Formats: sequence, C-alpha cells, structure tokens
Amino acid sequence: MTHRQIVQPFRHDATMKHARFLRFATFAVALSVFGALASVTSAFADTKPADTKPAQYSAEDLSDVRPGSAPATSGNVTELQDLVKAGSLTELRTTRNGSYGARLYFLAREMVYYVALSQETQLWRVVKTQDEMRAESVYAQFARKSFDLADGEIRRTRLQAQTALLDRVIAVSANRANRLSADLALAQQQDAQVSERQQKLQAESTALASDKAEAERKLRALQQQVDQLQRQSEAGLLPAR
Repeated sequence: MTHRQIVQPFRHDATMKHARFLRFATFAVALSVFGALASVTSAFADTKPADTKPAQYSAEDLSDVRPGSAPATSGNVTELQDLVKAGSLTELRTTRNGSYGARLYFLAREMVYYVALSQETQLWRVVKTQDEMRAESVYAQFARKSFDLADGEIRRTRLQAQTALLDRVIAVSANRANRLSADLALAQQQDAQVSERQQKLQAESTALASDKAEAERKLRALQQQVDQLQRQSEAGLLPAR
C-alpha cells in the first residue's frame, strides 16, 4: 500500500468526524437559543400588567343574590353610594323591573365603571372595574337577574289587581242580587195584597149581584102591585063620552 492510499482514508475519517462535530455544535446552539427565548417569554409573561383580561369572560356568579338579602356596609357599595351622593358619576345604562334595577355608572376622571344591582333605592351588589367589556357583561347579567327577581313581584301585582277587580264585581253582583231580592219580596207582597183585594172584590161583587137580584124581584113585585091597584081603581069608572 502506498503513502497516498494510507493518507486518503485518514483524511476521509477526519472529515466525517468534523461534520458530526459541526452538527452537534449547531444543535447545541439551537437549544441554547430556544432556552433563551423561553426565558425571555416567561419573563415577559411575569411582567404582564395584572389588570390585563382575556377577551371572553366567564358568567358572573349571582347564585348568592336573593331578594331581601342584606347589603354590604363597606367596600364597593359604600364607595358607589358616596360617589352618587357627590354627583361624580355618569349613568350610562339603567334597567328597571318591578322594584329591582340594574345600573351602569362611569367615573370619567378615573375611567372606572360601577355596575349595581338594587332593590328600590337600596344597593346590594356592586362590581367595580376598569374594563369596559367586563362592565357591559356584568350589567347584562344584572339586568337579566333583575328581570328574574321581579317575576314573582309582577305576578303578585297582577294577581292582586285581578283579585281586587273580582271583589268589585262580586260586590256589584251582590248589590244587584240584594236589589232583586228586595224587588221580588215587594212584588210577592204586592201580589198577596192584590190577591186579597181581588178576593174581597169578588165577594163584594157576589153580594152586590145578590142584592141587585133581590132589588129587581122587589121592583117587579111592586110594579105588579101598582098595576093591580091601578086596575082596581079604574074598575068603577064609566068610560068618558
């Protein structure tokens, strides 16, 4: 074997080793770059503002909201009450269902929204946020909640009105029935009086008819007597010449 033949395999082996080394080195660099990017991304995520919200919000939990529940005496409720009294808020939206209502307020100087659920003038649930989408979402939920809460109240109001109307109709009908009963009693009394009078008149008529018959008999008898006497008185008289 010549010197050229021995050098060529040696160079080939060295070239292969060098290529493998380059591949491993490239892979290692790629891993290092990926790790650095991951660290930067994690650091950026950790420094993201705390008030950043996702585009979609889960439904507000209103399961604890019940009519007549005691309102909070501090926190957002008191803060909103003070701002309303001070006239610092702009009322953007309002919904009223029966005695329940939902309102959306805006504090312009701080770009803050207050969403309130109330009964009559009493606040009992207030959500404060700087996120417009969340404020609108909570307001929509409070509006639906006020609708649901007022359902029984509205039904009671309608039933009360219907019952009052029925009571008035019953009173009118009872009054009419009493009047008709009184008229019927009077008519029955009058009928009895008329019947009694008719019976009396009938008896009087019968008696008068009997008296008339007796008078007619007496008259005929008297007429017969008069005729007889007239004939007797004229029996001895001569006829005139």
